[in-house]
Amino acid sequence: QVQLVESGGGLVQPGGSLRLSCAVSGSGITIDDMAWYRQAPEEGRELVAVMTWRGVTNYADSVKGRFTISRDFAQNLVYLQMRSLKPEDTGVYFCYADVTDGGIQSDYWGQGTQVTVSS
Repeated sequence: QVQLVESGGGLVQPGGSLRLSCAVSGSGITIDDMAWYRQAPEEGRELVAVMTWRGVTNYADSVKGRFTISRDFAQNLVYLQMRSLKPEDTGVYFCYADVTDGGIQSDYWGQGTQVTVSS
């Protein structure tokens, strides 16, 4: 059974930093894209950053130059290093993985971790 577990959220002051982690569990799986999404209160879920299995990255314009996505391909981990945080970065951050398990491709999501940027 494939599971995604996030950690690293919390409360931080504007200008501060946080690092989110997401671990994908499951035996015999293949992971393609991994990404971070976020959802602000009363807003839809938006893509923050994505990294393909080739290591190609893409970022939302609002986080370029401040956030960095990285992966540990051997351990099925994905990270999001967030710097120079702004109040508008507040939201629930979700980990996403495109996983093939037993020949079947599916989208998987973590449970979400709250990030609050406030003084």
